[in-house]
This record gives sequence, C-alpha cells and structure tokens, in this order.
Amino acid sequence: MEMNWSRWFRCESSFGLLLVPAQPGIYALAEEIVQPVGPYSRRMLAVSEVDETEDLARSLSRLFNTASPWRERLAEGRCYLRYAVAENAEERRGAASALKNWLESQREIAGQIFDPALSASKSAPAEPATVSERAVDRVSKTREYAKVFPAGF
Repeated sequence: MEMNWSRWFRCESSFGLLLVPAQPGIYALAEEIVQPVGPYSRRMLAVSEVDETEDLARSLSRLFNTASPWRERLAEGRCYLRYAVAENAEERRGAASALKNWLESQREIAGQIFDPALSASKSAPAEPATVSERAVDRVSKTREYAKVFPAGF
C-alpha cells in the first residue's frame, strides 16, 4: 500500500480547502514551530493531529467550526495540512494507525532532543544500546513506515 500525499499547505481559512476532494482519506495537521530564517533554512512543523475520514473536505472544514478546539490555532495562521485520498477503509485505517504509532514513537525522541533533563530522569535500560544498535533499530522501524509516509513527513 502506497499513499499519495498532498504537499503541506497553509491552513488560514476554510477557503483554502476548496480544492480538497470530498473523498475518503487521511489527513495530518501540523503547527509551525520554527520559521525559516535564512535563504537555505527550512521551517519545522510539529504534527499534532492525524485522523482518517469518509470525507476529507467535510472533516477538514469542521476544523474551522466554532466548536472546534483547533479554531484559534488555525486563526493564528501557523497551521499546515496535508492529506492522502484512500478509498479502501481497511487501508485507510491501517495507514492512519501506522502514522499515529510512528508519531508516538517520534514524540519520545523529540522529547529527548528538546528536553534533555526529561531523558536523563528516565531510568536507563539494563544494557545500554550502542550507537550502531540504535541506528539499526531506527532504520528497521523506518522501513516499516516507508510505504505509507513520504520522505520528510
């Protein structure tokens, strides 16, 4: 199963969603946490929400609803969306589940990078892994998700 993801696009108003198809699929919502500073710098996005739906256009439009917890964040204009159409319900659920699992695994890694005190406070494993063992483990986990997620997701 290979997913054809859209590019990230800025989510400033519901008008930006006019080209989103009214088809079943998966979407990811991210917030910009680092803005590009120089000509060769890149922005950094933190994926906050992943979900699968029967109608991408309708579900994404609901993010702007007054009852949506995302409304204020979206109004600030620092949020980005991307989606993939997935007609098959099993594939859609599987891909959404795999993405949520991948994000959860990356959350711990990001916590160690951005908050070293947090990683130091956790108990150390019985046998610390070598750098090469951790690299092999990271590569094997990445291959698992390679077909579902585009590079740089």
